[in-house]
Amino acid sequence: MKKGSAKAVSTGKRTCAQKLQYVKKNWQLYVFFLMPALLLTIIFKYVPMGGVLIAFEDYNVIDGIFGSKWVGLEYFRRFLSSPDFMNYLVNTLKLSIYGLLWGFPIPIILALLLNQIRRAGIKKKIQLLIYAPNFISVIVLCGMVRMFLSPVGPLNKLIGSDANWMTMPAAFRTIYIASGIWQTAGWASIMYTAALANASKDLEEAAVVDGANILQQIWYVQLPAIKNIIVIQFILQAGNIMSIGFEKAYALQTDMNLPASEILSTYVYRIGLLNGDYGYSTAVGLFNSVINVILLIFVNWVVKKLNDGEGL
Repeated sequence: MKKGSAKAVSTGKRTCAQKLQYVKKNWQLYVFFLMPALLLTIIFKYVPMGGVLIAFEDYNVIDGIFGSKWVGLEYFRRFLSSPDFMNYLVNTLKLSIYGLLWGFPIPIILALLLNQIRRAGIKKKIQLLIYAPNFISVIVLCGMVRMFLSPVGPLNKLIGSDANWMTMPAAFRTIYIASGIWQTAGWASIMYTAALANASKDLEEAAVVDGANILQQIWYVQLPAIKNIIVIQFILQAGNIMSIGFEKAYALQTDMNLPASEILSTYVYRIGLLNGDYGYSTAVGLFNSVINVILLIFVNWVVKKLNDGEGL
């Protein structure tokens, strides 16, 4: 056994060395295949980053980025001293944090429930039903929500009311978060379902033999199997707390629910594209991105402390 093991290790080492030698010898081939992806990434991801200079300039379309007057941090001071700053920031944080708290566990629960279904035919039909809403566009979804919650919509007929829910600031967050969960939870559960499919069947059988009930099987066998994926997804979602989708928030906005629906992304759109204040809107967008990066680093640090040094 020892000789066989040593032989296998040496064979493995030779194979790795041969592969490394082949890569060094034919590096032009790898560069050739990677070049299109690298060029696209540079052109569409890194080159546009130069546009953040607009946040520090009194931008003029005719003068361009390099010809516009430099104003430094003036727009950031203007935004932070704005009376609406806290309102937009709080609205953004509430939608994100509430959405994370309510929406993050749902895909995990769905995956765990699907894992309990043993009949493949029924399981596939249920998966089809819960995955389908993800393929509805955001604008179509918002139109469905408006129709469903209109004064003559199905909800009001069901409860015997004529309330216009879309005009109520207090109802906006619930509408936004609930519709988002309905649309994305099923699709988001795919990763957890795939991870559960690779969970150890021997451990599950041993747990059943030992008399573990369903909840104990989930807690001690199934959840540990998807723990790493849960951690990674939580870090990524928590790091995007400030990145609320503009399209949905804007499509669900009305003049009456603006106190709750006006968030940083819709504010940037209104100030930048509608009012033409490009420098100020870019500064607000840059502020939003910086906060996202800080949150991502902080959440990753917290998760590492709580998860035995394992983070993103």
